[in-house]
Amino acid sequence: MDEAVTSRVRRPRAATQERREEIVRAAARTFGSKGYRTGSLADVAEQVGITHAGVLHHFGSKEQLLVAVLQQRDDDGVRDLEGQHIPGGLELFRHLVRTVRANEGRRGLVQGYTVLVGESVTEGHPARPWVTQRFAVLRGQVADAVQEIGPHVPRAAAVRAADAVIGVMDGLQTQWLLDDSAVELADATAFAIEAILAATLAGADAPRPVGDVED
Repeated sequence: MDEAVTSRVRRPRAATQERREEIVRAAARTFGSKGYRTGSLADVAEQVGITHAGVLHHFGSKEQLLVAVLQQRDDDGVRDLEGQHIPGGLELFRHLVRTVRANEGRRGLVQGYTVLVGESVTEGHPARPWVTQRFAVLRGQVADAVQEIGPHVPRAAAVRAADAVIGVMDGLQTQWLLDDSAVELADATAFAIEAILAATLAGADAPRPVGDVED
């Protein structure tokens, strides 16, 4: 295939990808400033210079567009890190707290994420696979970081700690969205992560005020 033909073949794909990225950036601005519920696809389309139907042509639904925005947010969060991926060990937990602090300035995206996760528990929701996979990957990364800090920690305990970290982060975000004057999001997140790590690393020596949970 000569160069002219190759150029003609590749250009539409490049243009499509560029347009998709433009739509994602516009959606991030819209959801970030107006919130996920209030920000409309028409708002996004107007910024890009296309129609509402044009946005749906690229992403299919508002939920799928939000997934793309959230994935881009995650990618941007590690772009300046070594290897462009989430760090390990203690630095992973510092990274999580830094991310939460950054989220305090992008309330609309946090709102969109929280709504998406809540709705994705229903069967057949278009974002369910993405949310499920995101939790699975993050659970593994956090458990690995726990064991890097404490090599003696059994895998089951590390995974339990990861579940607790993820749960408390999302729970605090929900409380913060409902009343940001009552929750210091980054500070509360750091406190919870430190408490979970301390209990996990202490193992059998950790205080057990709740005691054993019986079936």
